[in-house]
Amino acid sequence: MKPTRRILRFTGIAVAVVVVLVLLVATLGQRTKPDLSLWHTTSLDAEFDAGDAADGFTWAQYLELEDRLFGELDEKIVRSSSNNAHPLWNRYAPGGSNNPETFPRNWNRSYERPLSTPAGGALLIHGLTDSPYSLRSTAEILHRQGLHIVGIRRPGHGTTPLALRQAEVDDWRAAVRIAYEHLVEVVDQGPIILVGYSNGAALSLDLALDCVGSDDLPIPDHIVLYSPAIGITRAAALARLPRLLNWMPWFSKFGWGSVEPELDPFKYSSFPNDAGYLTHVLTTSVRSRLAEIEGHEDATRFPPVLTFMSLADATVMVEAVVDGLHERLVDNDSELVIFDINRTARMHDFFRTDPATRLTALTARPSTPYRLTAITNADPSTDALEEWTRPARSTEPSVRPLDLVWPPGFYSLSHLAIPFPSDDPIYGTSPGPSPGWGVQLGALEPRGERGLLSISTGQFSRLRSNPFFPYIEQRLIDLTGGPSARENTSPTG
Repeated sequence: MKPTRRILRFTGIAVAVVVVLVLLVATLGQRTKPDLSLWHTTSLDAEFDAGDAADGFTWAQYLELEDRLFGELDEKIVRSSSNNAHPLWNRYAPGGSNNPETFPRNWNRSYERPLSTPAGGALLIHGLTDSPYSLRSTAEILHRQGLHIVGIRRPGHGTTPLALRQAEVDDWRAAVRIAYEHLVEVVDQGPIILVGYSNGAALSLDLALDCVGSDDLPIPDHIVLYSPAIGITRAAALARLPRLLNWMPWFSKFGWGSVEPELDPFKYSSFPNDAGYLTHVLTTSVRSRLAEIEGHEDATRFPPVLTFMSLADATVMVEAVVDGLHERLVDNDSELVIFDINRTARMHDFFRTDPATRLTALTARPSTPYRLTAITNADPSTDALEEWTRPARSTEPSVRPLDLVWPPGFYSLSHLAIPFPSDDPIYGTSPGPSPGWGVQLGALEPRGERGLLSISTGQFSRLRSNPFFPYIEQRLIDLTGGPSARENTSPTG
């Protein structure tokens, strides 16, 4: 018995030491983060959850509930007396320059862009911490091509960062299904396209899998994905553990990966750890479901997938997108488009690591069930780009020059940049005059001494727009059948 007691005693001491160390780290982490603000601590009650999605719950009811939600946001946060001290560039400042309610349209909200005689329809699903604004440019392109557009604001988004801590994956699934059911009801002809960005891409695939396995929902004709979150770091699985300490007041910040000033009108700057955990749950489920249909009849019914992503992506693993998604698809005209880093000779010595092995491994495969395309430098002496393409089940690639060049100072795209054009009024590097659109975040280049700014420099240095978006635009036009200037199309605000 004595050895057993010694082991138990040693184990108890070890556990106690670990707990103390965790609490110490947590305490130190608390001290480095700014104080929580009203939008980090105040709950909103009118948010949709899966329990609301009873039989017959409609898209119109979803929008009505959203109206109440934004009224509650205005009352509890924007017009609260506790919010008066915040600077005018804060998104929650009444009448502030970055308050989205002062913009031509509040793109945090779900929206619909109908046509009198649509040639098809598209459902657009934004990413984590984002809003419907992230796919605004894609919506405009597809609408000009004659598609009826539905852009959904997912539960937990577009309001306060705290709302994202209170959301669940099933809430997202239920909301997306309601939006899709509405779209297929109002569009009685033409193709149906699902468009998903990042975490929203995983939801697009999740919905398509539901359609493939159901007789109640029509299968979409195409899926377009930007920076799809098919596989993320394993650390995301542990992201909800801090909840164990949240009940203690002095650990109130422990559930937050970052606490930043909320200057972005359409994306949370603060990041709750719960959000990372939800992404882990969703991506794990989607990858498992894709593995289950591989080699079965359902795989032949799955729609073609067109994926755009950067080879340099700090959020999503390229290998996961390839092995977890595209390699599982049958030969159904799917395509993976990868934007390479800038490989001019003058840039080479600046890279800490080179992700070239990822691209080399892909191009070295003798054949793939999908079309593989790489947008890369024509040669090390030039910023000019070319398109390297290998068709599905082929060993013979083709190369064609593109009318695209790397802008000066750009060394790669990013996870964030893919769906935004350079002239985007918020995130573009060359936004142009855009009255009423607040601070042009993509064009900011703050310079000065380090350690002075209240917001991390990474918020500014990470590329937010895609200088090669014209290539994506043309691919979307090709997908919908070519140029079409429909008379019943109206411009976006």
